[in-house]
Order: sequence, then structure tokens, then C-alpha cells
Amino acid sequence: MKRTPLYERYSTYPSVKLIDFGGWELPVQFESGILAEHEAVRTKAGLFDVSHMGECLVSGESADAYLDYLCTNSISDMAVGQCRYTLMCYPNGTVVDDLLIYRRTDTSFLVVMNASNTPKDLAWIKTDNPHAHLCPQVVDLSDATVQLALQGPLAEQILSTLVTDCASIKSFTFRSQCEVGEIMALISRTGYTGEDGFELYCASDDGPLLWDTLLEAGKAYGLIPCGLGSRDTLRMEAKLPLYGHEISDSITPLEANLGVFVKLEKADFCGREALLKQQEEGIPRTLRGIEMLDKAVPRNGYRVLLDGRDIGYVTSGNKSPTLGIFCAYALIDRATSLKFGDVVQVEIHGQHKRAKLVRTPFYKRGMKNEQP
Repeated sequence: MKRTPLYERYSTYPSVKLIDFGGWELPVQFESGILAEHEAVRTKAGLFDVSHMGECLVSGESADAYLDYLCTNSISDMAVGQCRYTLMCYPNGTVVDDLLIYRRTDTSFLVVMNASNTPKDLAWIKTDNPHAHLCPQVVDLSDATVQLALQGPLAEQILSTLVTDCASIKSFTFRSQCEVGEIMALISRTGYTGEDGFELYCASDDGPLLWDTLLEAGKAYGLIPCGLGSRDTLRMEAKLPLYGHEISDSITPLEANLGVFVKLEKADFCGREALLKQQEEGIPRTLRGIEMLDKAVPRNGYRVLLDGRDIGYVTSGNKSPTLGIFCAYALIDRATSLKFGDVVQVEIHGQHKRAKLVRTPFYKRGMKNEQP
């Protein structure tokens, strides 16, 4: 299995639990446990090693136009220093991956990819897409880059002890060449937890020292290391999609209710024709939130039924640590015309457990323990 440059740090933590995550040996939880890590991010701060994510640099005079073709969101109108969330689609409208795009200069972009998709994404960007003959320069930076995520309501206070005027880094913007203790890093403010937070990118060799520096700075604020387990419960509460669950090569962004990131008014992009047709003819499925009425844990792939008839399946589900409810997202047939409050069934271990449709996200920053 692959390991990030932070792996040696994990071995110093008692009771850390490592798992195989898409071929990477990563911590699912540290000594505090998933629930405590989740609570830390919601109330104080947590630090995640997300160095398994992929990064590449796309540069050249045609880089913006090329990425505009590959991405559903608009890229060419981005300002230098801006980040933007987007999806990259196949011609049939389903999803290659969801990405973060950073505009570094007029002709240079940093593209952040999901770890398990990185080889596939790079192949799509460089050789496999219909406009690959127009590909500008693409450099894979994944192995040379460490990415840490400092997340939580106290993240800015912690980072401000190390970085001058980090408050000026607004949501979905970034700053290059920041001094963080002895390390030079690129710092952005996007997040994947539903809380405020920052991502710090540095050279691989500097990663362990950056990890130590942040944890030491955050000690007085209750900062703790966090693993993949809490990252998943946090993103699920906040309705942040996970590739292979809410989006995939068999699900379109429109079905996943991500239409706000699909600019059909753009002149052209890969998948536009298929997505435009789907919108015009009627989107067949929709992503909905469900709250279990019967006590049970809904998991990915579990069947969702209405009066005994299959209408879809669970994409992600768990018990919400913040709200104390069993909840999930389900991709269901739009033809059912279900409304909020309507009752469906989830097949769990051969039994049909009742659930009701609810508004999502389950959690928004500041709502704390209010029920959805």
C-alpha cells in the first residue's frame, strides 16, 4: 500500500487505527476516536492528513480554455488567487471526478483530484478526453506534495498564531508562498467538513514538520489529529459529495443535485450535450435526504422502497454524531413525486425499516444540535 510522508508520524500515536483506503494506508481514527474527532472539528479544530489526494499543474496560453472544456463550471473567468469547485464529465454526462481548481497565474492552474481517481483523471486530462489533442502542459505534483486540512471554528485563530493576516484568505481563495513557521506553503480556504478551515500544501519533505508545527500551535485551542472516519461523518452531515457514492461514472451532476456547478450556458464542455438533453427530457433520479424512523444504520447500496417497490438506493448513510439521528442520502426515482415528510422503507439485513424524507444538508455551520 502507498503511504503519505506523514506515515512515520502515525506510528508515534497510541491506538491509531490504520486502514486500506483505495490502496493507501491511512488513519481511520486516532486515540481520541471518531466521535471525539468529529466533535473537535464541530466545536474546536481538527487536523487531517489528506496528502493522498492528487495534484497536477496545468499551464500554457490555452490552459484556461482547455480546462473550461473539461469542467462543468466556468474556469476562464476565475481571478488569480481564486479556487473553484467543479466536476469533470464524460461525454455521456456522468462524472469522471469532482475537482478543485486553483488559478495561480493567467496561464497556470493547480488541479486537485480525488486520491483513488488520480491515475484515471490524469489520463483523462492528458490523453483520453475528446479534445486531448489540444492538451497544454500537465505536470503531476502528487508525489511531491503534502496537503493538510486544518478544520473547525478555531482554525483561523490557530493559523493566525503562525501566519500573518490569514483572515484575509477568504472562502474559496488562496495565497501562495506563506511562511508557516519554518515551512513555505500554499494556503487555501475551502473545506470538506461543513466548518471553516484551511488547506495547507507544501513540499513532501516539509510535511512532517508542518504537521508538528500546526499541532503544537493548536494545542492550547484543543486541536487534535483526525482520521478518515470523522472526515466522512462530517462531510455527510454537510451534504458534501463523495466520489463513488453521490457522484460516479453512472450518476450525473444533475441527478446528484449539483446543477449549480454545471454551467449549461457555456458554449461547450465535455458532457454538455448529454446534460442538456437530460434536463430537457426530465432528470430521472434525484438525491434526497432520509432520516430513519426505525432505529437502524442505512449503508451505501441498501435498497430504498416505496410500498414494497424499488425506487432507489442509499448512497451514504450513518448515525449523525452532531444530531444523534440515523440518516442517509438516497438516489431515488423522480417519478415517485415524494415530498418532505413522506415515508419510505430501507432494506437493512432483509428487513424493511421505515424512514422519512427530510431537507438537507443535515447540518449547517452554526445550527449545532437543531434537528433538520
